[in-house]
Amino acid sequence: MIEIYAVGGYNEVGKNCTAVNIDGEVIIIDLGIHLENYIKLTEDEDLIKINAEKLMDVGAVPNISVLDKIRDNVKAIVISHAHLDHVGAVPYIADKFNAPVVCGPYTAEIIRSILKEDKIKLDNEIKTVNIGSRYEVSNNITIEFINITHSIPQSALVAIHTKYGVILYANDFKLDMHPTLGKKPNFKRMEEISRENVLALVVESTYASDQRKMPSEQVAKDMLRDVLLDTENKDNLIIVTTFSSHIARLKAIIEFGKKLNRKILFLGRSLAKYVKAAEKIGIVGFSKDIELVKYSRQIERRLKKVDKDRKKYMLVVTGHQGEHKSVLYKIAKREFKFNLYPEDNVVFSCRTIPTPTNIANRDALENELKQNGVRIFKDIHQSGHAAREDLRDFIHIIKPKNIIPAHGNKEMKESLAELAEEMGYKIGENVLMLKDGGKAAL
Repeated sequence: MIEIYAVGGYNEVGKNCTAVNIDGEVIIIDLGIHLENYIKLTEDEDLIKINAEKLMDVGAVPNISVLDKIRDNVKAIVISHAHLDHVGAVPYIADKFNAPVVCGPYTAEIIRSILKEDKIKLDNEIKTVNIGSRYEVSNNITIEFINITHSIPQSALVAIHTKYGVILYANDFKLDMHPTLGKKPNFKRMEEISRENVLALVVESTYASDQRKMPSEQVAKDMLRDVLLDTENKDNLIIVTTFSSHIARLKAIIEFGKKLNRKILFLGRSLAKYVKAAEKIGIVGFSKDIELVKYSRQIERRLKKVDKDRKKYMLVVTGHQGEHKSVLYKIAKREFKFNLYPEDNVVFSCRTIPTPTNIANRDALENELKQNGVRIFKDIHQSGHAAREDLRDFIHIIKPKNIIPAHGNKEMKESLAELAEEMGYKIGENVLMLKDGGKAAL
């Protein structure tokens, strides 16, 4: 008997959490936060110590009450990758379960960094499993991490192997044949999995309506090159902001900063967290090429030195969504004693995540920047999510018996369901539409 519980991420993009019950043994996959609801509550893009029940009340973390009857049967909490909408609730609610947290090395470092910085004690053991390896949960269940490309290092497809067949969890990924950091997707293992009876594929639907193949990260790197190297900016300050967790993008930014002979400063707490974690396990060695400044008082002091010879610097800062406690926001609002001048360059190597809070925050931030006459470069970015044709190819490879659209709102999931129907599946028969709090029996 297999039951799949949609705990979070089935009504929205965020607070991802799925539970799989196999004959009374339960595996939880991902414990994420809903970033917009979290920022509304805390006004912060980074994690801080806060009450778990309060987070649940405002919809910032998954409502795990749906698992109350099987809570004592949870054998493992498996985390697919280190984005906060997949791992961010671990410090707050993982200890509600008497089970280890099982994840890749980079994700483990991020969890430990969060716990240390906010002095949070987690009773759960953190078990580290290399991507491409397996972890035996019990005599009946084995977990496998399959390498996949995304916008953060060491992302994985999670395969749950049971005597009945495989449950494959695919939130988040894209099929990038030209990654700028890390390996290509493990197509060989995916094809092997397809012959092992994939009972159900839990798969992201975020860009299922986007009728294209998602461009490679190499394309985003080329876009950055055009802006940073082929734009007249020799005598002006350059500020770049992107997702702090996007180590491949940060690597490209450093590469171009060095070609411009600029001193490269990374400013902000979340940048420090993700970069230090990547360095600790040997993914990158940024420290030899950059100066990393973490806290506001230190940042303000460093900016005073930058102001004396601005054209020599490239600043990489937090604040890509206009978050009110971010470095870019504080610069724009003059909370730091540091001025912006006409023809200074601000590069948003990201997209605005389309939620009301983010849209409003970004609009307000850009407005402030424009008052200073700065040049703004927007959307220098390619997503780490699969678009419709990636999803089609992926489903062709995996050949699942059932498809469960996840990681999206109603419209996104319906777009994936329509794609599945194009491919011969039937909604209500082998395309199972779940909402937060629902479950399906296989």
